Amino acid sequence: MGHGWEGVVLKVMGGVDFTFTVIGCEDVTGAYRRVRFGDGGMLAGTGTYPTMWVRLWFDNGGKPHQRAYTLVDPDPAAGTFAVEFALHDGPASDWARAARPGDTVEATLRGREYRLPEPPPARMFLVGDRASVPALNSLLDTAGAASATIWLETAHPDDDRLPLRIRPDRHEVRRVPRQGGGAPGLVGAVKDALPGLVGEDRAGAYVWIACDTVTTRALASYARRELRLPKHRVHATGYWSP
Repeated sequence: MGHGWEGVVLKVMGGVDFTFTVIGCEDVTGAYRRVRFGDGGMLAGTGTYPTMWVRLWFDNGGKPHQRAYTLVDPDPAAGTFAVEFALHDGPASDWARAARPGDTVEATLRGREYRLPEPPPARMFLVGDRASVPALNSLLDTAGAASATIWLETAHPDDDRLPLRIRPDRHEVRRVPRQGGGAPGLVGAVKDALPGLVGEDRAGAYVWIACDTVTTRALASYARRELRLPKHRVHATGYWSP
């Protein structure tokens, strides 16, 4: 399967193609599926870093369709990792539902290495949803002794069973049901609580936002302009369009 004009653009921007092979599948919930892959030699050359991601290519009626996914538990020595799919309607979810050991999927790596800011944050404020759980977990795995308040937007009855890697002694999860098809519930919950949680130590806080594009833009603007957090202490990425 060719990758169309998007594949050409990614190649020009330094993207490298790989083929991954399915080695195992697990239904975490009825709407969340973990697929484990052999990496086709990728990790031996790249190493790993927090929130590392790749673009996977799927067939959509004979046309290429790509989506970005965070690697879960990448192991360069074994040459394996997993991808967690928040299932809905669409080619990527259809592929994940049907995936079996031995299946293959084409991929393009063109992520940029992510690093926590310096000095490392003592307090983290993380905002995400089902799609960003793998990246959120990657941050929690590498954040050391930092405390974290996590706002997680939920949209499915099984979302209380999403595999969050929290430590109750230093991580607090605030689940916020999705309202009105998107942003208002989560945006309001974060705006109500964040000023008091951040307090006066603006330079010591770190805000990470990875939701739909509308929510992400609204909260990133709020953190930077109204709370006046330093630019390098706010990381925002829109993961999907509502």
